[in-house]
Amino acid sequence: MPNFGFTREQHPDGNQLMPSTLPGLAAIASVAAAMLYTVGAALQIRSLWSNRSVALGTIVLVTVPALVLHATATYLQIFTDEGLYLGFFTAISLVTLFIVLFVMLAAVRMLVQLGAVALVLKLLLETVSPWLTGGVALAMVLFAGREIVARQERRLSGGWSYGVGVSCMATAAIAVTLFALSTQIRADPWYHPRFALPLLGMVLGNTMTGIALGLDTLTSAVGRERSTIEAQLCLGATRMHAMRPLARMALRSALMPTVNAMAATGLVSLPGMMTGQILAGADPADAVAYQIMIMFMIAAATAMGVIILCLVAFWVIADPEERVRWGRVREG
Repeated sequence: MPNFGFTREQHPDGNQLMPSTLPGLAAIASVAAAMLYTVGAALQIRSLWSNRSVALGTIVLVTVPALVLHATATYLQIFTDEGLYLGFFTAISLVTLFIVLFVMLAAVRMLVQLGAVALVLKLLLETVSPWLTGGVALAMVLFAGREIVARQERRLSGGWSYGVGVSCMATAAIAVTLFALSTQIRADPWYHPRFALPLLGMVLGNTMTGIALGLDTLTSAVGRERSTIEAQLCLGATRMHAMRPLARMALRSALMPTVNAMAATGLVSLPGMMTGQILAGADPADAVAYQIMIMFMIAAATAMGVIILCLVAFWVIADPEERVRWGRVREG
């Protein structure tokens, strides 16, 4: 491997090698990356003060070279002629690089997804069709189900985790959304994508979080309390009675984010839907009324979904003879 302008000198203890203090490519790349990061931060601060957003091209022109220089400097500092060198500051630089890369990848994914959603919504609004609206809603449900299964510490074997999570989440979210469309929104037609998809998206996203937390709490508690459940079943308890405390734990875990959001709304945070309507020029009273409806929809859908989840999970985990199918609960 070439030296890249670096020299090495003996560590005071006589055994380790330490990087030279002489300037090299790594030092130059590090300084250049730090300057570009500083320029990016200054542009963001300036945009906040002037209420003018920074152009996307400017962000790309600043961020991408900064990442390349940062990666180059980190590489030159770690891989040397004498082998690997991972000092304290080098490790910090490596961790920082990974954090920035993950954030950038998430930002790119967000931009692509939102751009695709904008194109799809434009098409849907131009051609109001129940089949197109239903297809998009189905895709949303399937992707949400994948997110539920991906973060489970313990999973139900086979396709049970995905099937149980999707069915409970979809049943609760769609039922609550249809109820709101038919009784409060009164859209004409009721499947109009301008109303159906945004409402379903808000309810589905929060229900997905509740179902994921509830299912993870339930399956983890079943694995942890195995001996207790078996002892109660041997003493004549039904599967519902033996697993009732686990259902309470799952319901509490699933509803905690929603309850915290409802308690803090208006005092600690302003919800996105209400803020968007106010920025768009709507009457604050109307915006608050819509936000109250959304919060109640989210709470109802989450509670309904977790209750259905517990009932279905008990049926999947235990058979009608009150025996637990431990093979259906495995590590994630």
